[in-house]
Amino acid sequence: MTAQPRIDKRPRSVAGQVFLLQVVVVVLLVLGAVLALLLQSRHDGDREARTRSIAVAETFAQTPGLLAALESPDPARVLQPITEETRKAAGVDFIVVMDTKGIRYTHPQPERIGKRFVGTIEPSLAGEVIVESVDGPLGQEVQAVVPVTAPNGSVVGLVSAGLTVESVTGAVYQQLPVILGAGAAALALAMAGTALAARRLKRQTHLLGPAELARMYEHHDAVLHAVREGVVIIGDDGRLVLANDEARRLLELDPDCEGQRVADLPGLDAATADLLASGRAATDEVQAAADRLLVVNQRPTHGSAGPTGAVATIRDSTELQALTGRAEIARTRLKLLYDAGVGIGSTLDVRRTAQELADVAVPRFADFVTVDIADPVLHGEEPNGGGTMRRTGVSGIRDDHPLYPLDRLIMFVPSTPQARGLGSGRAEVVTDLSQAPGWQAQDPVRAKEIVEYGIHSLITVPLQARGVVLGVANFWRSQKPGAFEEEDLSLAEELVARAAVSVDNARRYTREHALAVTLQRSLLPRTLPEQSAVEVAHRYLPAQSGVGGDWFDVIPLPGSRVALVVGDVVGHGLHAAATMGRLRTAVHNFSTLDLPPEEILGHLDDLVGGIDQDESNCDGGQEMTGATCLYAIYDPVSRRCTMARAGHLPPAVVRPDGTVEFPDLPAGPPLGLGGMPFEAAELELAEGTQLVLYTDGLIEERGRDIDVGIEELRRVLAHPGRPPEESCQAVLSALLPARPKDDVALLIARARVFGPDRVAEWDVPREPSAVAGTRAAAAAQLDEWGLSELAFSTELILSELVTNAIRYGSGAIRVRLVNDHGLTCEVADGSSTSPHLRYAATMDEGGRGLFLVAKMAERWGTRYTAEGKIIWAQQALPGPNGDSEALLDLFDTEIM
Repeated sequence: MTAQPRIDKRPRSVAGQVFLLQVVVVVLLVLGAVLALLLQSRHDGDREARTRSIAVAETFAQTPGLLAALESPDPARVLQPITEETRKAAGVDFIVVMDTKGIRYTHPQPERIGKRFVGTIEPSLAGEVIVESVDGPLGQEVQAVVPVTAPNGSVVGLVSAGLTVESVTGAVYQQLPVILGAGAAALALAMAGTALAARRLKRQTHLLGPAELARMYEHHDAVLHAVREGVVIIGDDGRLVLANDEARRLLELDPDCEGQRVADLPGLDAATADLLASGRAATDEVQAAADRLLVVNQRPTHGSAGPTGAVATIRDSTELQALTGRAEIARTRLKLLYDAGVGIGSTLDVRRTAQELADVAVPRFADFVTVDIADPVLHGEEPNGGGTMRRTGVSGIRDDHPLYPLDRLIMFVPSTPQARGLGSGRAEVVTDLSQAPGWQAQDPVRAKEIVEYGIHSLITVPLQARGVVLGVANFWRSQKPGAFEEEDLSLAEELVARAAVSVDNARRYTREHALAVTLQRSLLPRTLPEQSAVEVAHRYLPAQSGVGGDWFDVIPLPGSRVALVVGDVVGHGLHAAATMGRLRTAVHNFSTLDLPPEEILGHLDDLVGGIDQDESNCDGGQEMTGATCLYAIYDPVSRRCTMARAGHLPPAVVRPDGTVEFPDLPAGPPLGLGGMPFEAAELELAEGTQLVLYTDGLIEERGRDIDVGIEELRRVLAHPGRPPEESCQAVLSALLPARPKDDVALLIARARVFGPDRVAEWDVPREPSAVAGTRAAAAAQLDEWGLSELAFSTELILSELVTNAIRYGSGAIRVRLVNDHGLTCEVADGSSTSPHLRYAATMDEGGRGLFLVAKMAERWGTRYTAEGKIIWAQQALPGPNGDSEALLDLFDTEIM
């Protein structure tokens, strides 16, 4: 191997050496200027930062309204937007307002609010202004701390303003481009001068020696023949001047082709020869040459120093085109899978998901797609293993196809690929339906119509998730030129696999939603009980996300009173519905005790606290955090309504004239917190007044403030004389969107009043002789009401109750009869002693009074009031036989 001469890398010309000297001088001048600028700017920048920080901090500390903002309940909320606006206008990096302990109220980084200020504040607390450099949250900072003084001279807060070192030195960097630009201009001038000198020298001496020229041509020849692209040079006379090895191979040229006319070259395609001989410009023109596709690029040459002609490059695109076709197919399939991932399973609905699978595959993969789902899956159940399918999704390029229509029940025969797929879970390809007797056995007449229609091939893929086959998807081709092939099977399986997961999720959601709805409907009141105190209308609307914990109830109470209840358990789903059922049952049980509303809520609070305690002690237990309730008792005789609430929204009271009020009820804590008693408020309701109880889902919405919702509710309810049923519909139409985010319970009750024609009451002296007068007065009142058949039992009941009140009670005694769905006898006195029913022995002289009352009345009980207690007994109104049956039962009982 011959040794190559070493190439000296150093500039050997005078022009090169002069240029190198000029570069060194310019670089030294630029470096000196930059260094001087940095030293000067460091001093000026520090002084400017201190001056600006002090000015901004003192100006902001003396801003009117700052003292009032510091004394407000939430200084951070007031001051944060003001400081940020001032900071941007003043051109500083931060303005921090803090209290005298250094706790920040404002900061450019909101997460720093409430944390301690980084810096020295003691001199400023003494009334001084301090400037220092610290390593703060924004980096190295120059900051000034200024006191905020009250009119009496005391320091009530501090203000700090400052800049980071980066901001201070930023001005320096803005001047660097000027210096560097001047240096670059000097270098450009030096380069231009050197180039002019070098050009003049080249005209005088060519510089290159024989060895260097030879080496240059060797490199040129090696590169020309090594590239994988054909290169040809054609002279202006149409002769081939040069062709590299790749051009000879692609054009199949002879070894001695150079120098010949292009049009006369043997084996060259005529169109390619015409293009090369024309010398015109061409860009990526495709030419056929034998079994190849050649891409030709050609440019004419018009160099002043060289010959004219044309230069063409040629490359083989046959393999590239085939690869491009395969890449396009792969890209199309990936796009289809992507669209399937986005478009399938957009809802938790089995039918919609099946239709989405059919839609996404037409027409990019198949001309028609049908999806058949096992019938139990549509109802949220597991497939039962039978072969009965329901056509759930159909899509095609035309609507007149002969395939089974939507909702058709199909039983696939064992010879069909669908039946085999349902049994084995494997997909199948039928390339020619006209030659598939097993498929035609399903329905020979329809199969003939399908083939005549032009559908020629099929892919059937089972939909399976968790190893369970849920249905089958069928892909049909008619107009596409080729039948389905085995390589299409993987794409179909991938599409169906994605859809199967969504179908299974939708099935499970359907089942869980149906269970939750069934549970909740069983827990909510199906029909409201019969009562005369109020006219009631109600609505319950589940949320878009499913069932929730909102509930309501109407509970008849003794004395023709009624309890109106509405509550809300936070959350959705089975847990919220189950918890709601427990609370509703508890409210019914506590209501039988005839307790005041505040005591009812106290018992509910204890119950919820116990539920939380039990669930928090269980592994994986879901703690119930957030249950509210509003409990109201209305007495149509006294027109008094007593209400108490536990974290619930106050009710709306619609007066007969249309005036809407939201009474200021004491707001107790939500149920389960414990530790605080509940308070009740009492209202007097005129006849026709409507009491509106609701849950927060009615007035709260993401884009609407709760106060706006309450005012909208007030506006909708302000219609005098409108029945509760119409009010319910108007409220829901005005306040709720089409798909509410939260469930809503609404209860509207219009108050009725019992007049003297249905109520009789009188005072009884505390004398045994007054019992006879009470019996007589009761009998007279019953005659007036047409209830003479109840006279005997009523006299007996009143005799026992009044006698007990005289003997064992205290204070004034008052008797009240209420004629409603039943006859209620009430005896009130000032004692709080509770009577007890007992069975008297045969020889006992007493102890049978309450026993007689219990036998004669349907129900009896005691309720306590602020003045004492009321013992009541309720009898059914007489039927066809009057009260003879009750009397017979009484005398049949051994009481003597």
